[in-house]
Amino acid sequence: MRINKHTLANGLRIVHVQDEESQMVYVNLLYGVGARNEQYEYTGIAHLFEHLMFEGTPNIPSFDEPLERAGGENNAYTNNDITNYYISLPRRNAELAFWMESDRMQNIQLTSESVSVQRQVVIEEFKQEHLNRPYGDVSLLLRPMAFKKHPYRWSTIGRRMSHIAKVPVEVLQCFYNRFYSPNNAILSVVGNISFEQVVEWSEKWFGEIPPGCCEAVLPEEPRQVRQRRKTVYRDVPQNALYMVFHMGGRGDSDYFPCDVISDILSNGYSGRLTQRLVKKKKFFTKIDAFVSGSHHPGLFSIYARVADSFTVQQAEDAVWKELELLQTQLVPKRELEKVRNRFESEHLFRNLSGENLAGNLALAEWRSSAEDLFDEVARYRAVTAQQVRETASRLFRKGNSSVLYYLKR
Repeated sequence: MRINKHTLANGLRIVHVQDEESQMVYVNLLYGVGARNEQYEYTGIAHLFEHLMFEGTPNIPSFDEPLERAGGENNAYTNNDITNYYISLPRRNAELAFWMESDRMQNIQLTSESVSVQRQVVIEEFKQEHLNRPYGDVSLLLRPMAFKKHPYRWSTIGRRMSHIAKVPVEVLQCFYNRFYSPNNAILSVVGNISFEQVVEWSEKWFGEIPPGCCEAVLPEEPRQVRQRRKTVYRDVPQNALYMVFHMGGRGDSDYFPCDVISDILSNGYSGRLTQRLVKKKKFFTKIDAFVSGSHHPGLFSIYARVADSFTVQQAEDAVWKELELLQTQLVPKRELEKVRNRFESEHLFRNLSGENLAGNLALAEWRSSAEDLFDEVARYRAVTAQQVRETASRLFRKGNSSVLYYLKR
């Protein structure tokens, strides 16, 4: 697969892969802005902006309508690191996506009315997903336990609803001017379209947009040396246990060993935690382990629902025993090869669709280089049993952990 690249004079980076067998074109625009770029006093605005970007402009009052008429679809997502917008269109209408994305990069109108409408949408989402849903506030509790300085200490939805409700329009305008700029964006295009055409349309629609000042210096998180614990009581059907450990960011040397460990522990039904602590010993009714995959140093997480016949303390002790085994015993070759094979098949499957490929190429380019996307399987396979044991010994220290007991009333 050939990856083509180009950078406009204003800093917009372009990544392209041509697929002559497809009748569709997938246009993905990634902005290097997420919840980590917010102020402590005004959190949740990166996610609010994702909604505001669909409010339309003087040129395009309704963002969805032209796309629907052209046979296209679009959506977006926000996390702590990035905000990502993606459009799929028939190849004959592909230029429409370039025009529409360039228009809202510079012409969003932040009126009191438009902001008020989307405030209410996001506030309702906050209530439904994080306050009124069982276990929904877990991230609101865990993040400030684990992080004390870095802005990863709040979730994408924000620290509290009042931030969304009261953030001044002037603050939103400043956020837009600073971060929604071509030099903070990556345009990824996949489909039956030539590289020359992509460059031509990019220059035509984005070339005159001036660059912004989007540099941001974020505080480093101090090394955690003591375990942090909290117990809360909620109206939930089961007790739950949450454990998080600090690990490196997506580009750090321990990322792939940590990812391998998460798959060893929680590789579907065959993962150690499910096989041993759910099926065999029945401490839990469900358990999962995963890495955050964040740009800056993030978290290795274990989420579990505790069976009624055990206390949460007993369940936690059982988890620690499994984590100690990874620190003292080498993972058998067969088990390691199994998780390698699964990772490779999932990685290949994730990039079969043009839409996924466009998004993943943009993300890889933002992190370092689009070509790295196709090196991930090799880097994962290069992790040895010895590396797993050494990484587990550094990772699963009690002083590196935050533990939340989430108990039913």
